[in-house]
Amino acid sequence: MDFGVVLQADPPGSAVVALMRRAERNGFRYGWTFDSAVLWQEPFVLYSRVLEHTERLIVGPMVTNPFTRTLEVTASTFATLNEMYGNRTVCGIGRGDSAMRVAGRPPNTLARVGEAIGVIRDLAEGREAEVGGHRIKIPWIRDGRLPVWMAAYGPKALAMAGRLADGFILQLADPFLTEWMIKAVRQAAVDAGRDPDAITICVAAPAYVGDDLVHAREQCRWFGGMVGNHVADLVARYGEHSGLVPDELTDYIRARKGYDYSHHGRADNPDTAFVPDAVVDRFCLLGPTTAHIDKLRTLRDLGVDQFAVYAMHDARESTIDAYGAEIIPAFAD
Repeated sequence: MDFGVVLQADPPGSAVVALMRRAERNGFRYGWTFDSAVLWQEPFVLYSRVLEHTERLIVGPMVTNPFTRTLEVTASTFATLNEMYGNRTVCGIGRGDSAMRVAGRPPNTLARVGEAIGVIRDLAEGREAEVGGHRIKIPWIRDGRLPVWMAAYGPKALAMAGRLADGFILQLADPFLTEWMIKAVRQAAVDAGRDPDAITICVAAPAYVGDDLVHAREQCRWFGGMVGNHVADLVARYGEHSGLVPDELTDYIRARKGYDYSHHGRADNPDTAFVPDAVVDRFCLLGPTTAHIDKLRTLRDLGVDQFAVYAMHDARESTIDAYGAEIIPAFAD
């Protein structure tokens, strides 16, 4: 199993670079950031510095979207980083929750995301692609490589990830839901004539190492609120108890009253009181290192290839260090 760390691109940018370097020293192979231009700093500028100051770390957004940058700009940006630092990027992509809503726009359609997956990958790897009715190719790319991983929750998005993406990003660590969604992605891959085992499965969720579970839950409760934004969209689309989305995912948002994106991804988010302790425990990894290892082994046995730690709490450094000292070595095979 690989491990990644996910950070918000808060200023100062030097602190993000330092945490990424710390993660690499501790055995993490991937460094991710949020990509929401109004809320945080521009991630691709930070990636250039992170790549310059690390040796092996693979970097990318969790996740970008196909609207805030045009497809050819996104592809060229990844390709430039790859040319400079040797194919050490990955493109996580989704509909664009905070990035779009904060700017007063709805998230992208799935059709737009599906188009973007192929276009960005083709252009970034030096192939021709159609953009806006025109066939274009970036002429200076040589031996480029860009895996594109899609974030998804709902049945149509899961099916698209299985049909089109190189990887699937699931932003929660509940074993039941992980198993359900991996099966949906892999079945879609089979139906499309693809090798389901060729799709990288990445689970991303907050991890907090420590014995004080009450404090850990309060530091990570924001995550249930963030996931709740996507779940609310699913309920609006499919309804409650539709059978198309597990009740284990949708039931907890009934008490959700709204969401202020100015607190997005923050431990002090006041709009997450509706998230019960049980959901925090299911969606996140909390407790001593032994508890993390046990849950990660369950996720690995379900087919998870990477666990990405959301380090967005008051114990970022100690959690990264604990993973490096005890947890990542337990999965060295």
